[in-house]
Amino acid sequence: MKDIAYYNGEIGPIDEVRAPVTDRGFYFGDGVYEAAACMNQKPFALSDHMDRFYNSLRLLEIAEPMPRAELDALLRDLISRVDASPCVCYWQVTRGVSHRMHAFPKDAKPSLLVFVEPTRLDSQQAAMKLLSREDTRFLHCNIKTLNLIPNVVASQRAHEAGCDEVVFHRADRVTEGAHSGIAILKDGAFCTPPADELILPSITRLHCLQLCEERGIPVRVAPFTMEELMAADEVLVLSTGAHCIPVCEVDGKPVGGKAPDLLQTLQKAYQQKFEAETAQ
Repeated sequence: MKDIAYYNGEIGPIDEVRAPVTDRGFYFGDGVYEAAACMNQKPFALSDHMDRFYNSLRLLEIAEPMPRAELDALLRDLISRVDASPCVCYWQVTRGVSHRMHAFPKDAKPSLLVFVEPTRLDSQQAAMKLLSREDTRFLHCNIKTLNLIPNVVASQRAHEAGCDEVVFHRADRVTEGAHSGIAILKDGAFCTPPADELILPSITRLHCLQLCEERGIPVRVAPFTMEELMAADEVLVLSTGAHCIPVCEVDGKPVGGKAPDLLQTLQKAYQQKFEAETAQ
């Protein structure tokens, strides 16, 4: 198959599977989601994504749609039916189907949506241009919810400015991108903001921290400012589809390019990890 979708037991092509209009995901964004990159019909870092997914469900008090082992098996089965490589596996759970009311419905069962479709993985060699934006999102960015309108609008502003991604900041503190994590390399160290309520606990960030530990690369987990970002040796965009991409420009001003060897070491290590886990 070229793509596949699942909604509460119904399986078919993406354009044919339907959800009811009273799914709370439509009018409240009352749900959480995950997305994993897949190569050779194998998902990358699925266990890490599942950890974050079930934690997001817990934080929003949404019931599990099924035990973790069953969901893992379902996702792998759906991925195996799609011929494309690479592809993306996206899944979300909403609080369920119920007529509109703000309080949690008593009898609604969680609704599970999954789809798998072809995608592309961004080259780690193509440096990105970023646009800075004040971070006006709510204080639950550690939960991977469906409420992404501020991210969508910021991404549109970046697109209009000829940029590839956003760098959000609250006052002067850098948080993350509109659909990625942000890190810097400075004085030989990998520097990332703390995983608090202001950023999503990025899977790529987690992997970079692990890879740095394995290779003896110093790390600094602490807030950094826009001024520090602009003066960094390298600025990095971290995401499922990009892994670890350097930034060459922020708001039209050049950045990075001062630690190519360390950057290449981290990129190579990440690519080896991805290829090892998704090899045929």
